[in-house]
Amino acid sequence: MEDSTRTPLRPDAFDLSDDEKISRIESNVKEILETLGMDLTDDSISKTPHRVAKMYVKEIFGGLNPENKPAVTLFENKYQYSQMLVEKDIAVFSTCEHHLVPIYGKAHVAYISNGEVIGLSKINRIVKYYSKRPQVQERLTRQIARELRETLKTDDVAVVIDAAHMCVAARGVEDVNSTTVTADLGGQFKKDATRMEFLRYIGY
Repeated sequence: MEDSTRTPLRPDAFDLSDDEKISRIESNVKEILETLGMDLTDDSISKTPHRVAKMYVKEIFGGLNPENKPAVTLFENKYQYSQMLVEKDIAVFSTCEHHLVPIYGKAHVAYISNGEVIGLSKINRIVKYYSKRPQVQERLTRQIARELRETLKTDDVAVVIDAAHMCVAARGVEDVNSTTVTADLGGQFKKDATRMEFLRYIGY
């Protein structure tokens, strides 16, 4: 059965170096802009193909490269903290894989320690890493939850993402008011009382 959290990548996804990818994408963006009728001799747009290519490879799609996966620091739960830990309002900036336009919003993450705790900034870095690739929000939510469960060795992890999609706001139906909420609740967070406590903490 295919892993439903897997980002669809070809086996040769990393055969090219970053510089080679930037060069190819730059040529393709140049062709797109010229096809649209843009004058690439204008100094305002002449370097746009290179800027876009570099942004794709080094920034907004940097999460495709496993070399950019953040190292995770775990600590022994010496203080025997047994309640849920909630990191809320984590900024999410991603890109819709259907139209290559922005997805932006907030992630709320919680877990209950199984003997170890994670450095707080690492939660933010995990969210950022999986966000920086062409995405659908459902997969992004599950990828973050899976990564935390594997890292913390516990099913007691909850992830909620509330985000706006520019493919909805800026094109098509052009609805600037709606957001999309997705959730992945595991272990104790499937219990009514624990789930409600978590949702109360994040304001739902």
